[in-house]
Amino acid sequence: MKRTIKLIMLAGMLAAFTAPVLAQSKECNDENKAAWYDTFLKNYKGEAAQQKIAYDAAKQYLTACPEDPNDKIADYMKNKFVIPYEKLMAGSNNKAKLDEAYKQKNWAEAVNIAKQLVQGEPDFVTGYILIALSGYNATTGANPNTNLLPDAAQAGTKALEFVEAGKDFKPFTSKDSAVGWMNYIIGKDKLKSAPTDAIPFIVKGARLDADLKKSPGLYIDLAQAYAAGPLDKMTEEYKAKYAGKDETPESKLALENIYQMMDRQIDALARAVALANGADKKTYMDALTEVYKGRNKSDAGLNELVASVLSKPLPDMPTPLTQLPTSGPGSTPAGTPATNGGAPAGTTTGKPPSAAKPAGSNSVTSTGTQKTGTTGTAKPTPTPTPNRRPNYRRG
Repeated sequence: MKRTIKLIMLAGMLAAFTAPVLAQSKECNDENKAAWYDTFLKNYKGEAAQQKIAYDAAKQYLTACPEDPNDKIADYMKNKFVIPYEKLMAGSNNKAKLDEAYKQKNWAEAVNIAKQLVQGEPDFVTGYILIALSGYNATTGANPNTNLLPDAAQAGTKALEFVEAGKDFKPFTSKDSAVGWMNYIIGKDKLKSAPTDAIPFIVKGARLDADLKKSPGLYIDLAQAYAAGPLDKMTEEYKAKYAGKDETPESKLALENIYQMMDRQIDALARAVALANGADKKTYMDALTEVYKGRNKSDAGLNELVASVLSKPLPDMPTPLTQLPTSGPGSTPAGTPATNGGAPAGTTTGKPPSAAKPAGSNSVTSTGTQKTGTTGTAKPTPTPTPNRRPNYRRG
């Protein structure tokens, strides 16, 4: 009996709590309008559960009563609460969907959802970052897809604006990591269309994020950027101007500029070798040996370079030389031909070997969630994709 009485009392309390909204009919009359508005006023500034009660009351008011431009109460509830509330709820649902798509590695879906979110919420920084990371992640694995890279780079550029202005940088744990990854993704997008422009972005990525700094794939991308960008252009110009002609100070200077670009490519390949494992290490070493011997006429000192390269700072792209370096340490190695054969000594095609997409590319994953429901606070962690092999072709 006591249990029955308690249940009856509880039911009565719940009925009293919901009565202002649920006990009214749907007829638009002064009594119902007053009750709906009263329920709205008592709950719209409360917690989530109370806001839902306020929303239901406001919707009953707006649904039951014809739209009246002179009804200031209806106008206030609609424009100041109902519309913003519905946008907020839709955004929350989409953020949860984004989080799930990212966790499931459905990169295309994650990009599509995040693009919708940032259209409705232009300062949603995490949305831009996840577009960039998803577009990048799609390029990794056994079935790489580069179609999302343009979206990734565009979003990465927008994310950089916010992050460098002091805004949010989730899912990264530091501003430097966020800036580093966004730069690298932008650089990766430029590899095919503007490889020379990609170089400073990739270099900045390696300098700012600890995981990228240890990624062999990044340095393979950097080596390819040098090969397909400045080296390709400079060797073609060298052949057009100086091939088959007597050596001149101008041809020597052009060759020195080619050599210093090759030194940067060699540095990048050496870092990839030093960081790689297994079959990738041998593949990268073969490519490095070819370029190194083309530059230095032998492989003397190559193993020492690989052993020490990670202890040295990653160099910037060199500034073009305007005069020949003086003789001594660091000058052009002995063996530069007295006449120009159309390309630096040791190469057979008029330009250094080109580097293709690396086997050691990074796959970014994320763990944890934010309060908003978007992918959370853990730093993306690069992982190797050993099933892919670079294809170093003579260009």
